[in-house]
Amino acid sequence: MSTTIKLFGKKIKEIRKKQSFTQEKLAEILDVDAKTISRLEKGYYFTTYENLEKLANALDVQIKDFFDFEYMQNKDTLKDSLITKISNMPIEKLQKIAKFIQDYI
Repeated sequence: MSTTIKLFGKKIKEIRKKQSFTQEKLAEILDVDAKTISRLEKGYYFTTYENLEKLANALDVQIKDFFDFEYMQNKDTLKDSLITKISNMPIEKLQKIAKFIQDYI
């Protein structure tokens, strides 16, 4: 099972819950079985573009929002990604980030 498909499924679930939809309610709107939503969220399979459009419309998001899951990656991958992003930042931005982290912790 692809990591991307699993992350996609987790993102669908996150968005669905933010919209206060149950799997059953979303399935009803999309005219599919609730098990289909469950399998999609668990990353057992991906879906068609047509169903992506229906899903985006039902959840009132853009299709690209389903693929915004970089923050959901495992710890090492996320750490490497953050290090890459900050490695070329100007010192002023790094200082702001360090301050934010210090305040957060």
